[in-house]
Amino acid sequence: MQDLRALYEEVILDHNRRPRNFRRHPDAANRQAVGHNPLCGDQLQLELRVENGVIQDVAFDGAGCAISTASASLMTESIKGKTVEEAERLYRGVHDLLTRDGAGDGLGKLQVLAGVRAYPTRVKCATLAWHTLEAALRNAGTPVSTE
Repeated sequence: MQDLRALYEEVILDHNRRPRNFRRHPDAANRQAVGHNPLCGDQLQLELRVENGVIQDVAFDGAGCAISTASASLMTESIKGKTVEEAERLYRGVHDLLTRDGAGDGLGKLQVLAGVRAYPTRVKCATLAWHTLEAALRNAGTPVSTE
């Protein structure tokens, strides 16, 4: 159990220090969403370029705590090149992983996010990027909030 906690902390710190796909590309994006976590103050803008049902590129920008930033970074890595349907399945899987014990089969490296469950007040930090992804996939024009 200690090894899993150490891995969780290592991955979160790495993705917070060097977030992947942390940039803007509004000219190339054709699906966007904005998310906010009032509890922690995290703010996120997510931009996707979807062509023929496949997420060709993804970028995020914003400011947030280490868990929020790391979750967004992990999410962008995991959805790039996936179909919209695959990304929706990942969203549901990660949501279940973070909110239900024993969930999360088939998530690969995203399984490390299960460590957030040890900190219940931080679950909303970890789910912000994923709720924002769901809104972007639907091309919803309304900002997302974790409240």
